[in-house]
Amino acid sequence: MILTVTPNPSLDRTYEVPALERGEVIRADGERMDPGGKGVNVSRAVAAAGRRTLAVLPLGGAPGALVADLLDAQGIEVAPVPVAGATRSNIALAEADGVLTKINAPGPELSAAEQELLLDTVRSHSRAADWIACCGSLPRGLAPSWYADLVTRAHAAGARIALDTSGRALLEALRARPDVVKPNAEELAEAVGRPLATVGDALKAAEELRALGARTVLASLGADGQLLVADAGAWFGSARVPAVRSNVGAGDASLAGFLIAGGTGPEALASAVAHGAAAVGLPGSVMPTPADLDPAAVTVTADIPLDRELTEPVR
Repeated sequence: MILTVTPNPSLDRTYEVPALERGEVIRADGERMDPGGKGVNVSRAVAAAGRRTLAVLPLGGAPGALVADLLDAQGIEVAPVPVAGATRSNIALAEADGVLTKINAPGPELSAAEQELLLDTVRSHSRAADWIACCGSLPRGLAPSWYADLVTRAHAAGARIALDTSGRALLEALRARPDVVKPNAEELAEAVGRPLATVGDALKAAEELRALGARTVLASLGADGQLLVADAGAWFGSARVPAVRSNVGAGDASLAGFLIAGGTGPEALASAVAHGAAAVGLPGSVMPTPADLDPAAVTVTADIPLDRELTEPVR
């Protein structure tokens, strides 16, 4: 079972529009509602793969109740933590040419009691979990050290932790030695404080995160592929993608694929790449099923192309 923790979940509303024109009345061609948040997406991807998952998340108000209903409809177990504030609602405007404009609300501020209840809820379910995936930004009220506290408590309970966050929350958590961290190229550059222009730059940055405490780094490099850096070695994975429809949630699908395959070694990296590649070929934040995967399109090698320039370098 893979347990996910999403401290700042959301109700995501996506509207398909012909074009975005400021100051005009725009009529949508279509709309959909999805439960949102990086940890929620990991749970959705795990469930789509036919595996058991439990989503721990603070929920409040009518949007929170709707998030729980939507997850339940997808066969995802939910361990809700009741909070006084309403769960945030986010809006995405998807234009016909593929441009996506997102408006993310800040979300509720969690009280000290609600924060402690969230930690206790994770602890109470952690012994049944093969992995705990802690994902996303922290809501108002939570200190940057909150993820570090969560990692420490989970390790004390014997659980393995995968962390997908950024900024100070990531740097604070590294001292607690999470088992896996999953930054993208931008988050990796921010963590080491310098730009990334090549795969070699990304490898060096990942090694620095390991020196700071991360036991394994799974770095998403967008269209260029993914890096896995661990005690046993380093590998580079990539995949052929016929067409990109949406990259929303692709990194979350990758993390789910990595954990489903055991969370260690080149085989898990291949699964991560396959899930990420499948996700970008699907609309919106739809998570891939086993039928969507194309393992034959994935290449994993220990011969890392250090001099390869990133398609989207981070300045």
